[in-house]
This record gives sequence, structure tokens and C-alpha cells, in this order.
Amino acid sequence: MQDELLRRAKEVAAQRDTTLTAILEQALREWLDHQGRKKRRRPVALPVSRSGDGLLPGIDLDDSANLLDRMENDGPA
Repeated sequence: MQDELLRRAKEVAAQRDTTLTAILEQALREWLDHQGRKKRRRPVALPVSRSGDGLLPGIDLDDSANLLDRMENDGPA
């Protein structure tokens, strides 16, 4: 893989009539600039249900198998 990467970088340098060092410097500079920028994401608004009294009796949010079973069967098990 490294040989292929080096071969491709040399091809780009030749096509642009520049040195391999210049290509590597540019790539490293762009990569470092990208690392310095943190992408800000907008907060996600999660839907909230205001109806009812919360969880149904017997619902354990730590028991994913039971939750899946209840969701598939549309009701308490």
C-alpha cells in the first residue's frame, strides 16, 4: 500500500511539474489544518412525550431483549 501511495504522489508531482516534497508538504499542511478545525454540529432536538406517567410498570430500560420483545408485540409481555 505504501508503495502504491508513493507512486501516486510521484505521478501527481510530475503532472504538476513540482517536487514530491512540495506535494507531501501541501498534503500534510492541508491535513493538519483540517485536524485543527472542529466541526460544529447543531444540537439535536429529541422528541419528548408529555403524555402518561412515564414508563409502563415493569419496563426496564437496561433489558434490551425485553424492550425489543415488547415493541415487537405492541404491548407488555
